[in-house]
Amino acid sequence: MSETRKIAAILVADVVGYSRLAGADEDRILARLRALRSDLIDPTIAVHNGRVVKRTGDGSLIEFRSVVDAVRCAIEVQSAMLERNAGVPQERRIEFRIGIHLGDVVEESDGDLMGDGVNIASRLEGIAKPGGICLSEDAYRQVKARLELPPTDLGATQLKNIAEPIRVYSLQVGIVAQPEPAIAETGVPAGPSVPPVPGKPSIAVLAFNNMSGDAEQEYFSDGISEDIITDLSRLSELHVIARNSSFVYKKAAVSVPEVARALGVRYVLEGSVRKAGNRVRVTAQLIDASNGGHVWASRFDRDLVDIFAVQDEITQEIVAALKLKLTAGDKDRLSQGRAVNVEAYEFYLRARERASAHTRNGNIAARSLATAALGLDPGYVAAHALISFTRVLDYVNAWSTDPEGSLRIGRELAQQAVEMAEEQPNGHFALAVASMWSRQMDRAWAEVERGLALAPNSVDLHMAKAHMQIFSGDPADALETLDAVMRLDPHYPEVLLQFRAEALFSLDEYQEAIDVINERLERNPQSETAYALLASCYGHLGRPQESRMAWEHALQINPGFSVERRRRVLPFRNPNDFERRVEGLRKAGLTV
Repeated sequence: MSETRKIAAILVADVVGYSRLAGADEDRILARLRALRSDLIDPTIAVHNGRVVKRTGDGSLIEFRSVVDAVRCAIEVQSAMLERNAGVPQERRIEFRIGIHLGDVVEESDGDLMGDGVNIASRLEGIAKPGGICLSEDAYRQVKARLELPPTDLGATQLKNIAEPIRVYSLQVGIVAQPEPAIAETGVPAGPSVPPVPGKPSIAVLAFNNMSGDAEQEYFSDGISEDIITDLSRLSELHVIARNSSFVYKKAAVSVPEVARALGVRYVLEGSVRKAGNRVRVTAQLIDASNGGHVWASRFDRDLVDIFAVQDEITQEIVAALKLKLTAGDKDRLSQGRAVNVEAYEFYLRARERASAHTRNGNIAARSLATAALGLDPGYVAAHALISFTRVLDYVNAWSTDPEGSLRIGRELAQQAVEMAEEQPNGHFALAVASMWSRQMDRAWAEVERGLALAPNSVDLHMAKAHMQIFSGDPADALETLDAVMRLDPHYPEVLLQFRAEALFSLDEYQEAIDVINERLERNPQSETAYALLASCYGHLGRPQESRMAWEHALQINPGFSVERRRRVLPFRNPNDFERRVEGLRKAGLTV
């Protein structure tokens, strides 16, 4: 077997405590690793011109053309994992250790790499902290002028089975010591105690159990549960808990009455999905949590192409069991048909799952999967709307090389979705968001109002409405809208706290805004926008030292954070509302 010697940038990574994680639930950990590779790790490696040499269980050996590419790839992966692990109990987190070295390697004819360069990278990975990156001095020398994270010099370190000590530098992405969320004995993050909504029946749909014998099919059972939530959310006579909150109890050792009490509902729907070949079995039961009795239960054994009909039947059965008095509009919405291309539907379910991460790589993966769905079914409105939303996110976060072009495409796709199916609320949501960021606020209001008329329980539409109220100069109304979101979604996403803080800031309630921002930072310590607003609040309160510290945190997280870009992008109807944020920074003596 022939071999070639060369200098290469080598990255070695593995999962911290993999044996413990696999021992607890091997199928689940393997499925999570496969999903991470498909929607985060492999796309990030490709973006940074890396080559996966080999994988060994939970570990990977990757070659890069330059150390700069290797370090950028490592930082992006570790940053994304911080987002994914936010709110996850410590014992369930997937965390990576990474070692990077520039050195001599031997390349075999089959592409495998061997030699000291590989061995040193492997030993560096072994001493890295969870979520951390260790660089050899040779690697560090190549990137020190470009590093956006402060390095820690660990000095000359004796690595196992390496003859001479090597000087090592450590990078730690994010804040290491993060406050842990309160965890109940069930393993579910403690949520607020929510009073039942008076005047209408209330329901939570739990994640249906995946009984397919393949952990990777979980997206399918989750997708069916989410679609039932979406269908029920369109009924004005029913209070429906959002997916984000009802899925918190997935596989948790908690009783139905406990779930109902925590979410403020009377009824709970639970079930299971078994998918095998072209057949699917769905079981479902509706439980009255006030007495634990079964209101309705049924089993559906169907061909896979009939899955939409099964979802419709479950919704109709719930309506009948709860004796809901539907309006004419409710009846029309329940009677609308749907596309039946199952393969396109499966692509869409995967896309929706990837998009929920709200990360750059998740965005790319979601758009690719939704595009595959459209290749099979060009009239798939939900896929058009999802692609539109990813394009708008590219604009907002400057994730594309042409942000303005991304926004234009997103707006055009959303307009197409609405024209294709005016009765679908997700099209109106996409067009409302695209119009808002395009500063077409009147159009945005019309779309969000139409969307809420079609889906009164939609958390996405209520969140868009709150955002629009902030930008339109109606912060008090925004707080009321966010209160409604919190009733629909008691385990609300942490970005809601950013919206709440923005509204409080606009009302000159700076200390209250600080309290809310700190609550957000406990859940997501990697939000530069939270730190930037925090700095402005402290400035207005005459606390310049705290303001400067918060601003430094914002720039550590995102050295490219630009006040000027935010001035240009954020669609405040009154420009003075944004300038008040800048004024707080200037009061603290910051030059922006």
